[in-house]
This record gives sequence, C-alpha cells and structure tokens, in this order.
Amino acid sequence: MSQIVQEQPLQPRQNWATRFGVILAVMGSAVGLGNFLRFPGLAAKYEGGAFMIPYFTAFLLLGLPLAWVEWAIGRYGGARGFNSSPGIYRMLTRGPTAAFFGSLAVLVPVVIYMYYVVIEAWCLGYAWYIATGKLSLGTTDKTPYVNLFRAFTGLDENGLGIQSQGGAAAILVLLCFLLNFGLIYRGLTKGIERFCTWAMPALIACALIVLVRVLTLNTPNPDRPELNVLSGLGYMWNPRTERLGFFEALANGQMWLEAAGQIFFSLSVGFGIIINYASYVRRDDDIVLSALTSAAGNEFCEVALGGLITVPAAFIFLGAAGVGGSLFTLGFITLPMVFASMPGGQIVGTLFFSLLFLAALTSSLSMLQPAIALLEEGPGMSRRVAVAVLGFITLVGSGFVMYFSKDLVALDTFDFWIGTFCIYILAMFQVFLWGRAFGVARGYEEITRGAELHLPRWVMYVIQYVSPTYLVIVFVAFLWQQLRATEANRFTALMHDLPTQLSVGFILAVWMLFGLLVNQSFRRWSANHRTRGYEVAVR
Repeated sequence: MSQIVQEQPLQPRQNWATRFGVILAVMGSAVGLGNFLRFPGLAAKYEGGAFMIPYFTAFLLLGLPLAWVEWAIGRYGGARGFNSSPGIYRMLTRGPTAAFFGSLAVLVPVVIYMYYVVIEAWCLGYAWYIATGKLSLGTTDKTPYVNLFRAFTGLDENGLGIQSQGGAAAILVLLCFLLNFGLIYRGLTKGIERFCTWAMPALIACALIVLVRVLTLNTPNPDRPELNVLSGLGYMWNPRTERLGFFEALANGQMWLEAAGQIFFSLSVGFGIIINYASYVRRDDDIVLSALTSAAGNEFCEVALGGLITVPAAFIFLGAAGVGGSLFTLGFITLPMVFASMPGGQIVGTLFFSLLFLAALTSSLSMLQPAIALLEEGPGMSRRVAVAVLGFITLVGSGFVMYFSKDLVALDTFDFWIGTFCIYILAMFQVFLWGRAFGVARGYEEITRGAELHLPRWVMYVIQYVSPTYLVIVFVAFLWQQLRATEANRFTALMHDLPTQLSVGFILAVWMLFGLLVNQSFRRWSANHRTRGYEVAVR
C-alpha cells in the first residue's frame, strides 16, 4: 500500500504568459554550446554517422521519456503551489529524504552556471575580437591562436584567468553576470520569457546565415580540390569504415556513454531546470506537445544547424587533421583560424560567436531560476533578496573557477562531478521517484491530462522499465570506464591533486548550504500544508 498525498489544487504563484513562450524558454535552456561545439565534435570523433545510432537511441529511450517525466512532475507540483524541486519532491513523498535529495536539483544548475558563465564570457569576447579585427592574425599557423586562447583564459598559471588580457576576461564575466541577473530579477514573464521570445529567433537567424555561407564555400583551396563542401559534409555524417568496420565502431561502449551524456546535456534532462519551468504551466496545459516541440527544436538546432556548420567548415579549410581536439580547441582555436581564411570571415565569425553567446545566455539564465524558486518558496525571501544571495554565491564560484585557471582544472572538475556524474544520479532518482509516486496508470493520466497529441500507452512502460535500466547500465559502464582509466582518472586525481580536492570541497560546501536552506524550509512548508488542508488517502 502506498500513500498518495492529495491536495486542494492551487495555481502557481507565477505562470508563463503563452505556450509559445514556455516552449522557447525550455528550448533556450537546452540550446547552448553543446549544440554547436560538443555535438559536432563527438560525431566527428566517433566515425561520423556511426555516432548517430547511439545518439538517437539515447534520445528515444532516455531524453524524450525523461523530459515528459520532468514536465509532468513539475506541472503536478506547480498546480499544488510548489516551484522548487525540493518542495515538489517532499510533496510527492511526504518525507524529508527526498527533499534533501532535491537540493541536488538546485546544486546541479547553480554549479554548472558558475563555469558556464565564464565560457559565455569567452564567446562574447571572441565575438568582439573578430568584429574589431583583433583575431585576423593573417596566418594559418595554429600557434598564435593557441597562444591567444591560453592568454585569454589563463591556462598557464592559476590566477591568470582573472588577470588575463589586462583583466578583460574578468570584465566580460561581470558583464555576463549583470545581463543574467538583470533578466532573472525581472521575473518569469518579463525577464526569462520575454528575452527568450526574441533571443531564440535571433540565434536561429544567425545560425542560418552562417550555415548558408558555409554551404556556399564550394572548394576554397584550388590546390586541394578534395577539401570541398560535399567532402566536409561526408566527413561529418558518413560512417567512416577505413579505420574500423561499421559494426566494430558500434561496439565502442565509450561512444554509447558519451552519446547518452550528450542527450542529457543537450535536452537539459537531469538538471532540475525542466521541473522548475514546468511548475509554472497551468494545471491542464498540454505538456506532451510542449515537451516534444521543445525537444524537437533543440534537435533541429543541434543536428541540422550545429552538425552542418562547425565540422564541415573546419574540414573544408584544414582537412581531417584540423577537426580533432577538445570542445575548446575546436571552438576557440580551430574556428577562428577558419574564419580568418574564409572570404567574408569577419562577418561570419562575428555572427557565429554572437550566436554562441546568445545560446549560452539563454542556457545560463535558465540555470538560475531553480535556486531562485527555492529561496523564494522555502525561506520566504523576496525576489530582490533571493537574486542578491544567489548572485553572491555564484560570483564566488565563478571567481573560484577563474582563479584555478591553470589547465582549466576547476572548470573541468566542476564539469565532471556536476555536469556528468550528478546529472546521472539526479536523472535516475527522478525516474525511480516517478515510478514510486505515480506508476504506469496514474503516470499516464498525469502526462496526458489536457494533451492534444495522443501519447501511446507503451511509452509509460519505456519510462517505468526501459529508461531506468538504460540509465543504470550507462552509469555502471561510466564508472567502470573511469576506474579502469590510466589517464584522466577522476578518482585518482581526487586523491592526489590539491586543486581538484579544493574544487570538490567547494561543490560539497555549496551543497551543504542548499541542504541547510531546505532544512529551514520544512517548517514553512508544513505550515502551508496545514493551511491548505491536506488529505492523505491510502491506496
């Protein structure tokens, strides 16, 4: 017998103004740097088109089902007056354990914001550098571009991330902070929704202009006719079998692991963001179509725009050797070289880094709202106080990332333990919470209430059984890969590397802070529950 808490339905304190607005807001949270840099880099790394099989498998069995789960949990909690994940988790289980675990759904987006806003500032800086001609270095030699990136980010020594380029990096980060917190202070509809309704179309317009220019390059180097648009697209999308056979390439477990991680990061699943955003929709709003539309919009930006711009452009000018490397190498070293060699490259490069900046801004903005909801809903802070408190916390975190800039150790540690490890943990918890609180029958009823699009009932069995099994298998494979790694072993680094230990310690300190805030919220939540007249029905 399970206890199901039934409450008198209450409207959330805030609502999205339009369905189109919430779809664009959720798309904005999902469309980011991963669409235009991380996804093309992974597809090129793992034998081209072979990567798309585990990618779309993860989308169908993990990404989309979990998106529906988070939309449904969020709307269910919002209809009962809760907008924060800890509050919604506690309402679903009537116990403190889930609420404390819900603090992880606040920690994840806040810590990701701390380093994401730094990368956002890099995009803004590079857009300005290209627009003003400071990145027209007049050479195809990679060294000057590498040196500029290392100087701009402070890769060579701790502390230079703040002092680099005459303090320009720190000034740009502060500017991004002002933009983010200025918008979040304006609230849900006047801030987030209004910004996303023009930022997302502007982002897509910039991407389409850049795409048209890339697809009309033909063969820019007459001495190397093999480097043309078609060969660039083929390198990105055709399964390459010269090194590995097609089925041998599919047997790469690491590829399946990274494909699932890309889907998580791309759709903002496991971040705690969708639950918070969905809590502001009305009780009978169609979440089936909204979730599907926002996910499809993100996939369009990722596959049809990001997949057709980044790698083909790099391949046309530099060949296969110029496509490899990390996300930062591709985005901030290789692509500036390409734009410097491209006719009209100054305009195209400015537009490209401008769209990266807009994509990063819509994503970083969404990372702040879950914590704002907790601060308003739990301790009862006003929005002004909540914005100030969160601004201080995240500014300290971003300063930490910029100070420990040597080899980007703090950024990399935050990204692994929060942007990968904790996202898997949170996603698994939400799927099991869904099964415990709802089950197949009640879950189907909750997801499809108000739906104009028919959702087959078998999708619920995918959510109930297939998705958690897939998640566990991927997570176990992920841990096994880490334990066996001889290089870049995260557990070894945690035991021996001081900056890594300090970074993990900082994460734990922020988590403890949010745990204390959740603890302070219990009395307020209990008082509100008594006021609303809870009825507990035993089924």
